[in-house]
Amino acid sequence: MAGAWPPPADSMKERLARSFFSTVLRLGSPAYLLRLFLRGRVEPLYKARIGERFGFGPAIAPGSVWVHAVSLGETRAAVALIDQLRRDRPGMRLLLTHTTATGREAGRALLREGDEQRWLPFDTPGAVRRFLRRTKPAVGVLMETEIWPNLQHEALRAGVPMVLANARLSARSLRRGEKFKALLAPAVRTLRLALAQSAEDADRLRQAGVADVRVCGNLKFDLQPDEALIARGRAWRAELNRPVLMLAVSREGEEAAMLAAWKRAAAERAAAGSPLLLIVPRHPQRFDEIAAMVSDAGLVLARRSAFGSQEQATPPLSARVVDVWLGDSMREMALYYGLADVALLGGSFEKLGGQNLIETAACGVPLFMGPHTFNFAEAAELSLAAGASRRVDTLPTALREALALIMRPQERDAMARAATEFASAHRGAAARMAAPILHLANA
Repeated sequence: MAGAWPPPADSMKERLARSFFSTVLRLGSPAYLLRLFLRGRVEPLYKARIGERFGFGPAIAPGSVWVHAVSLGETRAAVALIDQLRRDRPGMRLLLTHTTATGREAGRALLREGDEQRWLPFDTPGAVRRFLRRTKPAVGVLMETEIWPNLQHEALRAGVPMVLANARLSARSLRRGEKFKALLAPAVRTLRLALAQSAEDADRLRQAGVADVRVCGNLKFDLQPDEALIARGRAWRAELNRPVLMLAVSREGEEAAMLAAWKRAAAERAAAGSPLLLIVPRHPQRFDEIAAMVSDAGLVLARRSAFGSQEQATPPLSARVVDVWLGDSMREMALYYGLADVALLGGSFEKLGGQNLIETAACGVPLFMGPHTFNFAEAAELSLAAGASRRVDTLPTALREALALIMRPQERDAMARAATEFASAHRGAAARMAAPILHLANA
């Protein structure tokens, strides 16, 4: 059931649970530092500004709107909200925090003069208190699923209202939360407001104990793909003069399954005009691993990173006759979707919950998804109902049906139109979220 506001004092059991959690994190701080340095060997940004991870850093003027976007996906979703907040409050100062290097790198483009970007502190009481004393935000906005026991507790003590924006909570996550109820329930109760993606998410958030929950829709519908990148992708597709089938935002296990199915489907591929397979992985640290995987499968590979800079790149002639392209660049998803005739949704063929299918639709690409889309449950069902996508049980089945669709251009074009219409029909979440956030900032 939804809680009351202000929230009741924590029980003894809840205080003990948070104390135990804090002790474990303090003891684990050396291991946390070691992990950052090891990650920093591959992604150097992880080794930058380590002090911020423990709440240190120069003080800034109070009153900023603090948005926490943990990684790349949440940072992309935050773009529409931040743009709307700036429209509604010109001169707004933004404090943007992240946990991952990809999120921080993408977040740089969102900063304006007077804004600040930092790492979210490790969730120990001291680190969080130092962070809040140095930043003094007017309101805190956590994107999608981020709940941290000490962060929530200390924000409540500091008088910083916390909002969960673009909020989603799957049935599985709600069940998992019950196992750690003594730790997580107090953190959930401290949320001043949750702005949910769907009515189902809102019901589960109320069950978890959030006092005020409002259904606003999904911010990802408000994101406008980069038309210049889409146009470049379509130009590349015309130069290739062969179909392109894309495995979009792939996750562990899916690339190997796709490559095996691709080799088995030689006859179907020949009938479909010998399409190019385009693989765009979710995590950049896996680029080299997947390149080796393609080569080990006996397929000829071209890497996007070998084509040159983003502004001037064009695929060399040698890259146009290979079997597979690896999309190993950042912030070019619209280019890859511009290339693709059909896409397969990464994260949905393993039990990982799927990736952002809204961006696929906004770029006008027909989509095949697997059975696991619980991270985007409502968007997946709406997409299916609109005729923008189709669901299949396995990745090999998705490949067969995608190759068949390539050979039916009128049907493919109808799905592409349905995808674009579906994406445009559900916009407006940013405006619905910005108003209550700014109201809390003014309170």
